[in-house]
Amino acid sequence: MRSLILLFTFLLTLYAEDEYQLGKGAQVGSLPLYIGGYFSLDYKHEDDIDRYRIDDIAILGYGDYKNFSYLAEFEFKEMYVQTYKNNIKNTTHNNKLYAERLYVDYNFNENYMFRVGKYNSSIGFWNLLPVNVLRETTSNPMSTNILFPKFTTGLNASYLYYGNGEIKVDVMLQHNNDLSYEYNNYKIDKHYAFGISYEMDNYTFKLNSGYFYNLNDSVLYHDLYYMLASAKYESSKYQVLAEVGSQKSKNNYTTDYAGYVQGLYRFTEQHLGIIRVESYDDSVKKIADDMLILGYTYRPLRPIAIKSEYQFHSDSTFNQLLLSFSMLF
Repeated sequence: MRSLILLFTFLLTLYAEDEYQLGKGAQVGSLPLYIGGYFSLDYKHEDDIDRYRIDDIAILGYGDYKNFSYLAEFEFKEMYVQTYKNNIKNTTHNNKLYAERLYVDYNFNENYMFRVGKYNSSIGFWNLLPVNVLRETTSNPMSTNILFPKFTTGLNASYLYYGNGEIKVDVMLQHNNDLSYEYNNYKIDKHYAFGISYEMDNYTFKLNSGYFYNLNDSVLYHDLYYMLASAKYESSKYQVLAEVGSQKSKNNYTTDYAGYVQGLYRFTEQHLGIIRVESYDDSVKKIADDMLILGYTYRPLRPIAIKSEYQFHSDSTFNQLLLSFSMLF
């Protein structure tokens, strides 16, 4: 693995022809290939727990040629974690390199696109921002973790219609093994999904629904269906984001509901304030929670984010402080 990192470093320094811009990677010679990456560090304080973590270190390769484009992303996840619980120290290391995303796109024209490989499931808004530095809070809403598979390994086709607003239709198909079972919130070998979105002026609305098969032997239900409705309003100063959905088996609701509403205010381009309200009810695990998240993000440059947030939970023992530093390079 060390040799792979050294190779990428060598290519960056030896073959970068264009002036380097932070967050956009560097071109390898005159090839349609850019090499970049990102990393994130975070700290969590919760009741009697303090955790220090190197969460993500990733290498990205991407580019386009004629009608083709591609992205390859390999990542170390939770590479180093140091936890203090009741003043007892515990340290873990994870040196495994995961294939987080690996796909090729073919754009027939401005209306039709076809994708094959492992990609972020085209569901809602939040799930399309998997990189910490691109999100406005360190934490993810629970609805993005429990309702649907975050990643799909298979086919994705989309259609864009430009008229009085923009309409987009997405279809996802997986009928095969995951490229990396460990790097997904569900262990799946089937995922069939449909999505439609409408965007006009400052508003975007989305509706997604799908089915997947959970391979985990320890779960009660394997055939699972979900639906998610999303809405976003965005202006130069404000952003309001909302997603709500549910999950069920053939006969029972496995998650009665899970959703959030998040408001963002841009004091300046560098200083952002965030408020998020979340709620969910997991019928299978018998877990329900209501949360209020207050956050502040400072971006000295767009590819760099310094974030802080405090979470208030319905069970106050889960209240926590999160701090993080992340950068795209």
